[in-house]
Amino acid sequence: MTLTDVIEVLEAAYPPARAESWDAVGLVCGDPAQEVRRVLFAVDPVAVVAEEALEWSADLIVTHHPLYLRGTTSVAATTPKGRLVHTLIKNDVALYTAHTNADVANPGVSDALARAVGLTGDLVPLQPFPDDPWRGLGRIGELPEPATLGEFAAQAAKGLPHTSWGVRAAGDLSRTVRRVAVSGGAGDSLLGTAAAAGVDVFLTADLRHHPSSEFIEAGGPALIDAAHWATEWPWLDSAASILHASGVNVETRVSATVTDAWTRGY
Repeated sequence: MTLTDVIEVLEAAYPPARAESWDAVGLVCGDPAQEVRRVLFAVDPVAVVAEEALEWSADLIVTHHPLYLRGTTSVAATTPKGRLVHTLIKNDVALYTAHTNADVANPGVSDALARAVGLTGDLVPLQPFPDDPWRGLGRIGELPEPATLGEFAAQAAKGLPHTSWGVRAAGDLSRTVRRVAVSGGAGDSLLGTAAAAGVDVFLTADLRHHPSSEFIEAGGPALIDAAHWATEWPWLDSAASILHASGVNVETRVSATVTDAWTRGY
């Protein structure tokens, strides 16, 4: 398989045209004609992931987060990002990113998150595209049986990879929940949308104090806040399975390296 072959499959699943205008998705470095035998999937393009790729002899790293989201005028090895680019190019390791185009895909980041925390049955976007009701930000689904907020928070914690951030719940822990909205990554921009959707609880990441407090005080759904990295990590296996389902003859590996920014809680 060539890098071009792999990219064609990824972009069929995660069309770059669906990415936000401010986003930076696609091929970051690598020769489109190079042979690809091993693909490592990870959330973040950071040094420890590059080290894992080299140890495993990967030819391609597929990450969710972009390396240069805001652009750059230099890739000199005087910064962590520049050193990463040098390391990858010197070792013939390509880097490809699927970010907001993977967030809104069907299936995408939030589908994988929903399944990881125990939602079953059909999933629908929390904020669908006007031209495609099956694609969009977030997902809404149901638990197989009603549970208390405390029980669901504990279930979510078990379904997601462990981080020092953990899983935090806001609201009455004895409250019954069944209809659930989720959004991988930072989701506080969707608080109002979740309230309007009539869900019992909204699970996402990077929730801030004041918006969350005001949301709960106003009688909105309960909230569950998890680590940003943890809410996006389940997507990696989904993305890897798309390559296999397409018949692309490569070996895949999902990085279990925790690259969440927070390393310890006290």
